[in-house]
Amino acid sequence: MNRRAATFGRHAVLLVGAVAVVVPFLWMFTTSLQTRAETYTSTSVLPTSWHWENYAHAWAAAPFGRYYLNSLVMAVGIVAGHLVLDALAAYAFARLRFPLRDQLFVVLLAMLLVPTFVTVIPAYSLVAGFGWIDTYAGLIVPRLADVFGIILLRQYFAGIPQELDDAARIDGCSRAGTFFRIMVPLSMPAFATLAIFSFLFAWNDFLWPLLVTNSDEMRTVQIGMASFEGRYGTTWNYLMAGTVMATVPAIAVFMVFQRLLVRGIAMTGLKD
Repeated sequence: MNRRAATFGRHAVLLVGAVAVVVPFLWMFTTSLQTRAETYTSTSVLPTSWHWENYAHAWAAAPFGRYYLNSLVMAVGIVAGHLVLDALAAYAFARLRFPLRDQLFVVLLAMLLVPTFVTVIPAYSLVAGFGWIDTYAGLIVPRLADVFGIILLRQYFAGIPQELDDAARIDGCSRAGTFFRIMVPLSMPAFATLAIFSFLFAWNDFLWPLLVTNSDEMRTVQIGMASFEGRYGTTWNYLMAGTVMATVPAIAVFMVFQRLLVRGIAMTGLKD
């Protein structure tokens, strides 16, 4: 009886949490299908009208095609940088022996405690000095490596038996060959986890693209949401329609790779 009560309690808590997560998305979708007048009077979370033309109006209100392209280029570039640079740094911390290795890793861990806003001004000064304002380089290069990714992959690499590396070296495999032929194939769940987190972070980022872009040609989709703010108020139905369109890629990536994400986090969390 106590077991059933505990199971019921856990499921009740999970259900409440799921509702708390889903309701804002449902409200966003419902608002995107209403007229402007209904957005100020309707209190229903479920759709009461179906004005699909709001999506067409939202798409035409700004060059969203260009915004999507910019966001995609930025996200793909950042994900590629994280997968390559973070993996190389993580492999060095997990397998190589060099002076102050452990101390440097502790410094990396400490960097997770530094708020992003502290580094924004120095990063912007460097980007401006290189002449990268309003360019893809300004959007991507300062975020090609990530401390979280290095730590995540390092923990996963550390859990792979050292004997596999030793056997590969005895067979004549180089360090690079060991990395690409053994470590990378065995760490695909961790790479998938890092790729998903990096994509979601890059796609939803607002502050950095706002700082380093000035023209509509380089704006990302998140910055494009500001197109619906007018002098006399915000067109909420169009704003929510644009938000739905901006959210769909992130949700799709999460849903497609959900199993790999859970597996990567679980297996990384078990490493010493």
